[in-house]
Amino acid sequence: MYYRLNAVTQRLTGAPATVYNPQGLRPGVPSVRPPPVFVSPTKLASEAGSQVEYLGANRVPDLQKVFQRSDGVPVHLKRGLIDKLLYRTTMGLTVGGALYCLVALYIAAQPRNK
Repeated sequence: MYYRLNAVTQRLTGAPATVYNPQGLRPGVPSVRPPPVFVSPTKLASEAGSQVEYLGANRVPDLQKVFQRSDGVPVHLKRGLIDKLLYRTTMGLTVGGALYCLVALYIAAQPRNK
């Protein structure tokens, strides 16, 4: 006999965990393990030695020097012209989008002419 039991009733009656399915849902654990989509290396970088060349050069110390320099420039503009262009484009799109929303709200608030 199959009953739909909640957690309290399940514990009182000693029913197995497979009996309780809230709202008729199937259990969340799949019966068959899916194949891995992304496979990472099985060795750590320290174990692999010089075999791991895809990691590239460590640029962190150079970037730390650039970003920690005390020159009065905000951190989001430290890398020069490209950062300035990205910042200004982002600010322009933000202000333009806000103005567009306000205009759309104004137009939507006007009564229709018959």
